[in-house]
Amino acid sequence: MSAAPPAPAPPDGRPAPTAEPATRRSVRSSLRPLVLRLHFYAGVLIAPFLLVAAATGFLYAASYTAEKVVYADQLTVPVGDRELPIERQVAAARKAHPKGTVAAVRPSAEDGATTRVLLSGVPGVAEDRTLAVFVNPYNGEVRGAEESYGSSGALPLRTWISGLHRDLQLGETGRLYSELAASWLWVIAGGGLVLWFGRRRARRKLRGTTGRRRLLSLHGSVGVWAAGGLFFLSATGLTWSTYAGESIGDLREALGQTTPAVSASAAGAAAGEHAGHGGGTGGTGRSGGADDVGLDAVLKAARAKGLTNPVEIVPPADDSSAYVVKQTERTWPGKADSAAIDPRTGEVTDVLRFDDFPVLAKLTRWGIDAHSGTLFGLANQIVLAALALALVLLIVWGYRMWWLRGSGSAFGRPLPRGAWQHVPAYVLVPLMAAIAVLGYFVPLLGIPLAAFLALDVLLGEIAYRRGRRDPSGQRAA
Repeated sequence: MSAAPPAPAPPDGRPAPTAEPATRRSVRSSLRPLVLRLHFYAGVLIAPFLLVAAATGFLYAASYTAEKVVYADQLTVPVGDRELPIERQVAAARKAHPKGTVAAVRPSAEDGATTRVLLSGVPGVAEDRTLAVFVNPYNGEVRGAEESYGSSGALPLRTWISGLHRDLQLGETGRLYSELAASWLWVIAGGGLVLWFGRRRARRKLRGTTGRRRLLSLHGSVGVWAAGGLFFLSATGLTWSTYAGESIGDLREALGQTTPAVSASAAGAAAGEHAGHGGGTGGTGRSGGADDVGLDAVLKAARAKGLTNPVEIVPPADDSSAYVVKQTERTWPGKADSAAIDPRTGEVTDVLRFDDFPVLAKLTRWGIDAHSGTLFGLANQIVLAALALALVLLIVWGYRMWWLRGSGSAFGRPLPRGAWQHVPAYVLVPLMAAIAVLGYFVPLLGIPLAAFLALDVLLGEIAYRRGRRDPSGQRAA
């Protein structure tokens, strides 16, 4: 007997009903179409956001080197015989820029590097930024002043590129773009890995091919090599995002894994008869007295506790506060110790070692520094640039494959609906529950996914109803 002809495809694109197989499909084979559909649509819809994040991330990785070149006159000076006391360097900066208060001082960290005196409350400078005054530590010459942002002391060029990468210079609203990209990057990368390693036999056939199959081979191979880095960028990017970052912060707080801070309380500091005279900090605006030991004594006390360069000295906030000296080395976060020094006695009142940080606090610091390109210096920045370039290529190849799937004249047809119907209930139900929980804590993953599913179901129902009204039984366009 001849085999019965295959049943015609339903007009809505749903898979045609077939006879139940003798053996139930494996879980892996039933999940693959679902993963393929998610990877395809997530790639198509989220890729523009990822492309912007990758391009701006590439620029940010290069901004560290560019900053050293653009601001070379302010950052470096000829090496002299002896450095001036910190107090005299701060006085020189205050003479050149008398407005505002001294928020922090970053002494010259190496031979030929300038000292930075950071002033807050300077007219014309944004509240979340300081004015960095660069002072030659050997002769007190002021080499210039630039706006500075963040704990890394980013100057205007790097600050602008950082803002472009973070929020497209659109403020809090713009941050949604980067959080959306970070929320979906790991999903797309993970789906690609599942698909690539699930088609071992097909990969052999891709060798030596051309056209779309060649692009598929390149897309998969580069994706596999870059996947680990993309997972890392996604996870670390979410730590300082708006909504997912808040969830991560709440979790760390519940687990007692928040980042600790040195106690800035000075037990022996109290308002005295000299309050309001400015003290020995060069006019910081602190209401301290003339008995302030001064910046040089504070730095000496911190050095005695092992706080090596580079460091930042933060003056007391009020009469009951201490100086805080903290290491600012970002190329290896093991150098992140801090100490509090009593402004009247010069005694160290508290010391916080990075070794004493909770595990998650250490991992967060390492992750953020690596994501920012500072953990391993230039090598870190080169790796970030390579990852950004790889992501750009993956996106371009992905769109090109989509185009070629439509024979080069139009974008390819969408993948068929109904893949979830073949997933066993004992797998589908827990999977959907896990996605719901994850979507709650990562809303820019959960909300777009729910919207996509609702729209997909609606379009499927519309196509199905149109097909039922079509007497020819042809597939709806």
